[in-house]
Order: sequence, then C-alpha cells, then structure tokens
Amino acid sequence: MQFRNLDQARKQGHADGYQSGYPNGFRLGLCEAVMQKAIRDRAPRPVWDVRVLYVTSGKSFPYSPLDRAIIEALRPLVRELIVGNMDNDPIRVGNARASVERLATVHRPDLMLVLDGMNLPLHTVARVRSMGIRTAVWLTDDPYYTDFTASYAPHYDYMFTLEINCVGLYRDMGCAQVHYLPLGFQPEMFKPKPAPVSLQRDVSFIGSAYWNRVAVFDQIAPHLATKRILISGIWWERLRNFKMLAPQIQLNTWMTPEQTADAYNGAKIVINMHRAFDDHSYNHNSRRIQGASPNPRTFEISGCGVMQLTDIRSDLVNFYTPDYDIVTYSSPEELVHKINHYLIHEEERKQIALRGLYRTLRDHTYTNRLMTMLSIVFGPR
Repeated sequence: MQFRNLDQARKQGHADGYQSGYPNGFRLGLCEAVMQKAIRDRAPRPVWDVRVLYVTSGKSFPYSPLDRAIIEALRPLVRELIVGNMDNDPIRVGNARASVERLATVHRPDLMLVLDGMNLPLHTVARVRSMGIRTAVWLTDDPYYTDFTASYAPHYDYMFTLEINCVGLYRDMGCAQVHYLPLGFQPEMFKPKPAPVSLQRDVSFIGSAYWNRVAVFDQIAPHLATKRILISGIWWERLRNFKMLAPQIQLNTWMTPEQTADAYNGAKIVINMHRAFDDHSYNHNSRRIQGASPNPRTFEISGCGVMQLTDIRSDLVNFYTPDYDIVTYSSPEELVHKINHYLIHEEERKQIALRGLYRTLRDHTYTNRLMTMLSIVFGPR
C-alpha cells in the first residue's frame, strides 16, 4: 500500500495498530479478572511438616519441564524438598555429587516421590524402602507404556497414575495403594499473555502426527486450508494432503512450553486430540487398555484462556463441563462444524474460553494435584 503523505501513513498505522492491539488487550484484561477470581476461590494451600525427596524422571525434553513444574509446585507445600536423580546419573548437591540412595541416607526423607520411574533401578527403590522411607511413583504415560510400568509398579508403596483405566491393572497386581492422579498445568508456564502478530491464527494444533491424528487432519485438510492455521510437531509429512497444508505446518519441531503457550495464546481455537491406545507403532500396551482420562494439554490449553476443541474422553466430565468451559467433538465432520461455528460466534467462544480458564486455574494446577497426593500419603492438613 502506498500513501500520499506521512499524515495518511500515520493514521493508517494507528488504525492498524488499534485493530490488532485492542482485541488482544481487552482479552487479557478479561483473563486477568477471571484469574483473580479463581485465585480467591481455590482451596487454601497448607504446608505439610515433612521432608520429601523428589526424584526426577531422568529423561530429557519434554519430561524436564514437567519435572520443573512439579518441583516448583511441591516446594511451598512441604517443610523441605530435596531434588535427586537416578543412581546412574548422579547430580550435584552443594560441592558433592550424590546418588538418590545417598540422598535418602543423608536426609532421611519422609517420602521419596519418583516421576515416571522407568529409569530408576529397582534395587535403589528397595534400599530406600528398607530404610523405612515411604516411596511413591507418579506415572506420566499410562496406558501407552503399561507393558513397562507393570514390571515395576509393585515395588512402590504408593502408585499414582494419570489414567483412571489403569487403576484396576495395578490393584490386580497386588499394589495396595493405587490412586488416580492426573497431571495438571503450571500457571507460570501456561497463562494468558500477549500474542505476537506472527502467531495469530484461527486454529492451532501442537503435537506429534500419530496415525489417528493423521487420519483426522487428512480428512479436514481442505477445510483447514481455507483458514489461518498453525500445525507444529514431528512426522506431519506423512499426511496425504501435506502439500495442501505445508505452508502452515512447522515440520519436525518440538516446541518448548513457553513457545507452546505463545502459540496457544495466538489462536482463536486450539484443537486437542489424544493419541490412540492401539497404535502399534508407538505404544507398549499389549493389554489394550483404553484411555479415558484427559491429557496434560487439556489443562495447558485452557490455562492460556483459549477455547479448546477436544476429542471426547469419558472422564473429561469430571474436570470440565462440555459446551460450557470446554467444547468436544466426536468426528471429523463435527470438528469442522464446530470450528466454523465458533469462529463466527466470537462472543460465545470467548465466554467458553474464560470459563475454562477459571476452572483450570482454580482446580487443575500441579499444586492442586500435589495437595491431593500429600493428603493421601500423610493425611489432610
């Protein structure tokens, strides 16, 4: 666009800036009001007079941000928190290098909490238990890796799984203390924030191209091609309609939580699609346990104050109210229909997003989850 004079250019720049910035600022103001209400309404946060040894997953990204979120949420809830790693990957503590077993010996915690547990030797768990220290593991990938997790489940005093359909499995194996505890979200990572113009989209999806996702996105590709979209993740080149969507796909990228939150905030609608329980290419789930519980992205998306369109999981209704603070779809056709509906009905979309933000910040933080865990292990405060 060419301008006849500087004054015309200034006026056009002001109009463009206002058109871009005002809706963003107005949205953030509404989100701030909702967040303040959620903070006022959430349960009090007590402190347990206990010492906890938290053992990280020992896995790199994307598990490391999860470790960080749990550590930051757990520290204010206990008298003392010690962070350790696996025996075969000792970490630095002060000026010394200490293994998990050494940390347990020196600090004598009231609880050793292990995330995932796949890389922690079972002899270490046994030695810690022999000291009279309670042990707990929080499984992060059920039901997809139950062939592995079932092998070490009975070695802990407490089992926490993010999948409700796996509780029976571990109980049948003889685990006396098995509890359903979904993951949550970290409000400092996933929150409403200004969205740069470069990330503003109608629809976004962040995640790997598992085959069930490929099938859906291939079917809705002609519709998505008419929208401003962002798809980011690995394996998306396997789409039959890849060329149709390629300009709007960030191929073979794995976003950090901060980058993911930026992308969520830039979207009007974020699609959530759980992976399939029976994908033989990537699962170790020979028992074919179906997933019923929401994934962590469910909470992370809504925690950004964005409207979420998610596939249906039977346990979702215990966390959100469909068509009130979250929206579900049961087929590709319904997904397309609801994308069209909520892009047109902007006020309805915004109200659902705000209600989802409120519910998430009030009920679904890692602090909420860890308060539940500590109440189970040590009793309520």
